[in-house]
Amino acid sequence: MAGIDASRVINGTYGAVYLDGRWLTNFTRCEIRDEYDFAELKLSGDRRTKHKMVGVKGSGTIAGFKVTSDLIKALLDNPTRTFEIISKLADPESYGMERIRVPQVKFNRNQLANWRTGEVVEEEWEFVYDGEPELLDPIVAP
Repeated sequence: MAGIDASRVINGTYGAVYLDGRWLTNFTRCEIRDEYDFAELKLSGDRRTKHKMVGVKGSGTIAGFKVTSDLIKALLDNPTRTFEIISKLADPESYGMERIRVPQVKFNRNQLANWRTGEVVEEEWEFVYDGEPELLDPIVAP
């Protein structure tokens, strides 16, 4: 029985986050998700509850090491400003590169300060997005 080629499993070390086209070298985590809202339908003559998708909510988080105050400043200048995020995974041993683009990103909060003496400062930025996500480069096995 053929198994998975372990060398093809994607390593997150090769991930990158781009904000408005600029590589955020200090960011080490990215999560982007669509959450589907379903309405429950009770139909005559059927015991099983059915579900109809009635909405989609886009949200996510980027996180990493504190290096600059760029995001803080951008949000202080304009809290309703929108951004574009591109997540990139490019493990050289994988079947290819994956890039996902989400437009119209709005950050949920502005993390002004969060530190402790003797610890490396990390930051986490939660967001929502109103634009349609786009799979720019899918990973496809040959």
